[in-house]
Amino acid sequence: MRSSSLVRALAALCLALPLAAQDTLSRGVRIGLSYDPGTRPGVMVLPVSGAAGDSIRAILQRDLANGDRVNAMGADAGAVRVGSPNWALLARLGAAAAVQATPTPSGLHVAVYDVAKQRTALVKDYPAPSSSDARAWRAAVHAVSDDLEESLTGTRGIARTRVLFERGKRIWMVDSDGESAIPVTDTAIPISSAWSPSGGQIVFSTLIPAQIILRDLASGRERVIAGGNGVYISPVFTPDGSSLVYGHGSDDGVDIYTAPVAGGSQRRLSVGRGSDNVSPSFSPDGRRIAFMSGRAGHPEIYSMDADGTNVDLLTPLEFGEQAFRASPDWSPDGRLVAFHNQIAGSYQVVTINLRDRSLRQLTSDGRNEDPSWAPDGRHLVFTSNRTGSRQLWVLDTESGRSRQLTHGAPARLSAWSPRLPN
Repeated sequence: MRSSSLVRALAALCLALPLAAQDTLSRGVRIGLSYDPGTRPGVMVLPVSGAAGDSIRAILQRDLANGDRVNAMGADAGAVRVGSPNWALLARLGAAAAVQATPTPSGLHVAVYDVAKQRTALVKDYPAPSSSDARAWRAAVHAVSDDLEESLTGTRGIARTRVLFERGKRIWMVDSDGESAIPVTDTAIPISSAWSPSGGQIVFSTLIPAQIILRDLASGRERVIAGGNGVYISPVFTPDGSSLVYGHGSDDGVDIYTAPVAGGSQRRLSVGRGSDNVSPSFSPDGRRIAFMSGRAGHPEIYSMDADGTNVDLLTPLEFGEQAFRASPDWSPDGRLVAFHNQIAGSYQVVTINLRDRSLRQLTSDGRNEDPSWAPDGRHLVFTSNRTGSRQLWVLDTESGRSRQLTHGAPARLSAWSPRLPN
């Protein structure tokens, strides 16, 4: 693929094509590319003009690759010219589509070309802030990537999402591609965090003092939702965002409680009878809660109705083995619950299919724990020590491909955001 003949061929990629007769499709309408079933369509991201062109192209290409639904193809930026595609050459290279982004005074002008039909399938203008606001500018380009993926595949991407995690006694936030990591809190010893359904707020717990704290990301304002004696741990929002559910207790055991975000008294949902009941995770419809409980003598994954009734053991009991199953997270499509399971002396990420209760092990290298679903229901972020220190990794549950999300100081206890507003 690095041969001089290919480089020369790529130089012919972009030829002039009039835009006056272009067909257009609105956002969210699948283009309907032609490619072999069971394969990922090849998408060539063409060079982008302007001072920020290389950065724009790199972000679009990486975002499409990280979505794992298309084969994001690139060419040596020095070997191709900005313009419209050479259909025959693109087809020969295996591209089903080509993307051309052009900076404008107000943002980006994007055209998507359908190679098989030799037509312009999508034309759209996207607003973007000045590149001097680096985080907002990158977020705008991520939103373009997600729109492109939805148009190309029918499924919206996850580029315009972020991941919370704990590092150095602070809550941090990082973009879905591992860039723009920043600390969010300076509160001492936060131990777990979660996103609001809108993505505008987060909630986290602290050990000293023992509290559940709500933080507005835009203003930075914080408010204590619950606190006092004992421990407060693993808070999450209800799917409608009106209440929080979390673990609260003492040395005599931890139960799951709920409290309204607007303020009010807390109410106990689970009755653990001296065991620990923590890590609640809601089903997408809000009717059930998965949680970890030690009521059987060792940690297992259970579910219950949102009011605490109708408790059901999800994970099968394994007699003769000391099971340790923890940190459940319900998938956005409602089919699976991910958790970590002790296997051969180490923790591995596992899913349980709620239809037939079958288990599927997803990891094997190193120690892997605390999975959190992306909003596409396909990718998981989790903590792994496979390279030595604890870092966050992202796994595509369909292909098995994994990528490292964080680097540097150890990171753990991640929570993937919902799709964030553009």
